[in-house]
Amino acid sequence: MAAGAEGGRPPPGIGGAVPTPGGSGRAFPREVLASDTLAAARALIGARLVRDGDTPRVGRIVEVEAYIGEADRASHARMGPTARNRVMFGPPGVAYVYLVYGMHNCLNVVTEPDGRPAAVLIRAVEPLEGAGAMRAAREALRDTSVRALDARLAAGPGLVAAAFDIDRSCTGLDLCDTSSPLRLAPRPDDEAPPAIAATPRIGITYAGEPWVTVPWRFVALDSPALSRRPPARPAS
Repeated sequence: MAAGAEGGRPPPGIGGAVPTPGGSGRAFPREVLASDTLAAARALIGARLVRDGDTPRVGRIVEVEAYIGEADRASHARMGPTARNRVMFGPPGVAYVYLVYGMHNCLNVVTEPDGRPAAVLIRAVEPLEGAGAMRAAREALRDTSVRALDARLAAGPGLVAAAFDIDRSCTGLDLCDTSSPLRLAPRPDDEAPPAIAATPRIGITYAGEPWVTVPWRFVALDSPALSRRPPARPAS
């Protein structure tokens, strides 16, 4: 848990916005993430995930899942504030990274106003720039070659973290700050909005109903980078 997230206080760097080289210089609008989580999840489809470095890495977000409030039995917030999840109870636009199965990091974007715990899990990203650096990051992490097609380098939540060098030290980063080394950027104005499908979330059978079947997973239907193809029709 990053310092500064305690008590709902913004982590260091929130509010600053100085454009930097690499990827988009535009900040993803924090007010979108401060709104209803399902609306924020839809808005993140087509947005960019940017990682600065010697070779900047940029990808189009194509699959997300929403986790909303303490009543959601699939959400970490169901336990109330803890050392691990406290950032979820803080301001929107902040990164929340956790480890699953003792080996895979997962990137979440905190949503809704300060004090209302919710987040959107970034499940898949379609590489646009720096695919070679994404491949190298995955290979360095596992010390083995990666034969996946470029489009599939970040086709799953653990693969997103591996390809973009995201670990738990990234918790607390302001993803809406253009000076952050890891950040979000809006979909370019000249890019058509993606067709979106809504499906149940994946891998949460432990949560029971209604949480197993609520359609809180959103995907870009045109992307080859999805972790799993949806059976659903395009969402309205």
